[in-house]
Amino acid sequence: MQRELRLAGVGRRYGLRGPWVLRGVDLTLAPGTLTRVEGANGTGKSTLLRLLAGIDAPTEGRIGGRPRTAYVPERFPAALPFTASGYLTHLGAVQGLSRPAAARAADEWLERFGAAAYARTPMSELSKGSSQKVAVAQALLAEPGLLVLDEAWTGLDTAARAELERTVAERTAAGCAVVFVDHDPRRLAGAPDATYAVVDGALRRRTTPEAGPLTQDAPHAVVEVDVEGAPGVELPADIRKFVTRVEEAGSGRHRLTVAESHSDVLLRSLLGARPPWHVVSVRPVSRAGAAGAVEDADADSDSDAAPVHDSNDVPDAPALEAESRR
Repeated sequence: MQRELRLAGVGRRYGLRGPWVLRGVDLTLAPGTLTRVEGANGTGKSTLLRLLAGIDAPTEGRIGGRPRTAYVPERFPAALPFTASGYLTHLGAVQGLSRPAAARAADEWLERFGAAAYARTPMSELSKGSSQKVAVAQALLAEPGLLVLDEAWTGLDTAARAELERTVAERTAAGCAVVFVDHDPRRLAGAPDATYAVVDGALRRRTTPEAGPLTQDAPHAVVEVDVEGAPGVELPADIRKFVTRVEEAGSGRHRLTVAESHSDVLLRSLLGARPPWHVVSVRPVSRAGAAGAVEDADADSDSDAAPVHDSNDVPDAPALEAESRR
């Protein structure tokens, strides 16, 4: 069972007499929730995320109930004395996986994020985009209970952004709490359980509903999925997390509306249920509401992705730094 992370009266400043970057922060992150953090540059968003990730310690206040935590920083160190696969295998072992399990997880995530071709390439020889693929992969090796993403979508191509969104949906459906910062206000629009703004060193919950398409690039932001199950069988409970509307369409039939980036997770949940549901069709719906072509979807419709990220060197690898504080 995942633990609930709690911040009580947390403040952070740098130096004994430095100004307070954050103060009086109270926050609870429940398992399976998605939280967005907003704020102007220099307001303390990244400081808050580093506190959540365990990279920084609070100057005052308490942080309790920390689950296994993973962090994708805005900037990731490329000049590390490992190959991509070697680095991930090492971190997986540090996080408690056996070396064979860590190696398998490394291969899986490198493949999923389109970096398998660079598995044996020294980190120092990777492009900035390829090194960020490794940064994303390292955060997912050991199925964290808290995933912290600091501008993780910045610089990613269309397929990579969609893959990261699918990963976020998968992790929250599995009970992981996810916290993210992104400069695009449309990123995962409508999906967060809560949105907070960092203003004058304080954390304020935003109550205005979000609007806009799910992603900047997706031509179809919404998908309708028609499914059929045995009469009287309830839909899987976990799909309620990311399905925005459920309509009954006859005995045992339902029409589900879901954000496009969450559609793969929905299909996996339906097809993996016991008993499994029959997916009759998947229909993309434009933002204006016009339906596209209907596709048969008896099988899972996974798609691959390949992220690219603009990154600069920072002194320490975030995962190793976080591990040293546990």
